[in-house]
Amino acid sequence: MSNLISASCESQIGSPEAQEKKPLKPCCACPETKKARDSCIIEKGEENCQALIEAHKECMRALGFKV
Repeated sequence: MSNLISASCESQIGSPEAQEKKPLKPCCACPETKKARDSCIIEKGEENCQALIEAHKECMRALGFKV
């Protein structure tokens, strides 16, 4: 299922015209910090990944999302 989400996000990000017509969705924002955060949570548990969780929140806020 994550491949489907990634594919739809990549098509929006890849085309400048698509970005102008459609706003960035939260699922597609900050893919680098999201991937690192998710991997850490799966492997180590949420309580051990607070720095990565905060980094992702900061990235989201920088793009204008209210987290």
